[in-house]
Formats: sequence, structure tokens, C-alpha cells
Amino acid sequence: KKDIPAVNFITHEIHCSRNIEVCHCCGEPVPRSEMKNHMESEHVQVTCKCRMKIEKSLLKDHQASACPLRPALCPFCTVELPFSKLQEHEAFCGARTEPCGTCGRNVLLREQMEHPRVCG
Repeated sequence: KKDIPAVNFITHEIHCSRNIEVCHCCGEPVPRSEMKNHMESEHVQVTCKCRMKIEKSLLKDHQASACPLRPALCPFCTVELPFSKLQEHEAFCGARTEPCGTCGRNVLLREQMEHPRVCG
């Protein structure tokens, strides 16, 4: 899968066909002697803490962006909780009020960003 000078192409092609194998899962060239390690380190199925089975090589991305149990911060109180519980928590937490420093009215936390436009 790389450019090879035409002068070396035949020798290189022979070397590759003997020593390199293309992984049937990811399509990457892997030395034949390392294929077992490659399969075990990259493509073995592992179970995430959310009980989803996923390839080991994809686990970090899953845990960072798709896992329902990934940590998330509430924008109102900065408490860390599982992403799957964030929406319910935000509904409760955003319904709390704090007095406005300008007009003195009690303002919902979820409306504090918009409040300055209508304040006073």
C-alpha cells in the first residue's frame, strides 16, 4: 500500500507476498509473524462497563463519545455524573433559581444566559 521505486518493485512484491498479510478485519498490512498479536490486540472483543461488546481498538473512542456511562458535567452545578443520567439531572438542576444581581428577580438557572436581555 505504499509507493515503491519501479527498480525495486519485483523484489519488494516477492518479499511482501511471503512476509506480509492483509488483515481481514481492518485491511491493514501486518507481518505474518505478528498477525496473531495484531488480532488479539486490535480486534478482540471486549466488554465496556456499559455492557456493550466492542473491538478493543475502538473502546477508547466509544468510552469518550458514545458510551452512556461516560462522565459528563452538569452545566449548572458542575457535578460529574454518567451521560445517561445528565438530561434528567439537568431538568431538575436547571429548575433551581437564583436571584438576579441586577433586578433581584429569582431566575431559573437554565434561563440565566437569556435573562440579561429581558432584565429590568
